[in-house]
Amino acid sequence: MHKGVIGAASAMVLVGTLAGASGLIADYPIYGGQAVRYLIAALIWVAVIRVMRVRLVRLTAKEWLLLAGLTLLGLVVFNVAVIESTRASGPALAGVVLGTVPLALALVSGRPAPRLLAGAVVVVGGATLATGLGSGNLPGLLWALVALVGEVSFSLLAIPLLPKLGAVRVSAYSTGLAVPMLFAVGLVSEGTAMLRVPTPAEALGYLYLASVVTVVAFFLWYSSLPKLGPGLAGLFAGLIPVGAIGTGLLLGIAVPTVPDLLGAGLVIVGIVIGLSAPRTPARSPGAAAAPATARS
Repeated sequence: MHKGVIGAASAMVLVGTLAGASGLIADYPIYGGQAVRYLIAALIWVAVIRVMRVRLVRLTAKEWLLLAGLTLLGLVVFNVAVIESTRASGPALAGVVLGTVPLALALVSGRPAPRLLAGAVVVVGGATLATGLGSGNLPGLLWALVALVGEVSFSLLAIPLLPKLGAVRVSAYSTGLAVPMLFAVGLVSEGTAMLRVPTPAEALGYLYLASVVTVVAFFLWYSSLPKLGPGLAGLFAGLIPVGAIGTGLLLGIAVPTVPDLLGAGLVIVGIVIGLSAPRTPARSPGAAAAPATARS
């Protein structure tokens, strides 16, 4: 469990650093940039799989459907919804709605222990405070709710796949499947203008997003999810705004306000409360008979 806690916390802090890198890619076509990000990540995974000599695993029709659903909802739809919610009403509303991920995962993971539920509520409050309650509108709210569904699907649809495929394969397969989907979205939304030669700063930004925020964070999250279960792992989603605050301070682009610091403190308190709850690990129906391939 200790390694799972470190992995989940590290994954969400790394995802939070996305805010710091966003300034480097602000002028690049949005959907084309997402396709580029996942293409780079997929190429990194190809190299990792070859170096680690990870063997390919034949999937059943049900597993292909789960993987396709995970990719479509957890990666593609999630990214589209966050982008469109931000366009409609700014980033604050999407951040606040996504701050409810810990509570959503706790509720859908079965019958959560009272302390886990209490911890999730505290984490939601802290993440909301750290994100900020900005003004919003109905389109922005609806897109944010779609993003919430995508974020929850990113974890729940992976749970049945992880015992057989492990974190490397689930991360690599979903990343690779997302590339043609995102290119299709880019072509529909931006046409041929979806791609152009990036500037050196943009190339650096996308390399960071692909390698750290996508490859490393995905692997850490999917390595931790079976150890902690979705309810407990979901608590660490509250660290995303904390990671953003820390990155802004480190890069000198933003100084945290009192609400930022109070929100970060609440997130940590909520995680501590949740960690004290009885543990219910994530298990799929065939987990007992599945090979232990979580790190291969």
